[in-house]
Amino acid sequence: MYLILGLGNPGPQYELTRHNVGFMVVDNLAEKHRIPLNQHKHRSLYGQGKIGGHPVVIAKPMTYMNESGRAAQALLDAWNIPPHRMVVVHDDIDLVLGKIKRKFQGGDAGQKGVLSCMERLGTDRFARIRVGIGRPENKHQIVDYVLSPFSEGEMEPLNHMIEEAVERVEAILTEIETQANQTTEENTE
Repeated sequence: MYLILGLGNPGPQYELTRHNVGFMVVDNLAEKHRIPLNQHKHRSLYGQGKIGGHPVVIAKPMTYMNESGRAAQALLDAWNIPPHRMVVVHDDIDLVLGKIKRKFQGGDAGQKGVLSCMERLGTDRFARIRVGIGRPENKHQIVDYVLSPFSEGEMEPLNHMIEEAVERVEAILTEIETQANQTTEENTE
């Protein structure tokens, strides 16, 4: 079983904001695989199904971004999923709009939802799909920027990026076990 956790903020006022790109990706992933996100428990809105033969829980925390770790922990505990089988999809201001990177462990890159997950779980060993939203010109306007909606001119690249991020999530499910096994082998040598 894998947990795919899209980070964002609940509520219609945040629906199309840059900070909610993680929600957008998991919504599209769930729709593509016909996994309705209609169960509300474990501090999340979630659904269960299969992607490429892998059993998954796809979830959107209802805790707000900075408390995402509370939902991650509740979901992992509910299905007894180890953290290394979790994929966190989140926005990244250090990547330009359209750029996507994957990461299997490491720091939070200033993303408070990822930091919350690391703190609650006591580990950085979980996969991330970092989805670029760009950075504001004025570094003092970061909060306003991430909580603002995408412009009309950004919608086409945003939609392409979401499609690519969905494909990256699908691909990373098969890579997670390989990566975890390599890390375990390196630590035992």
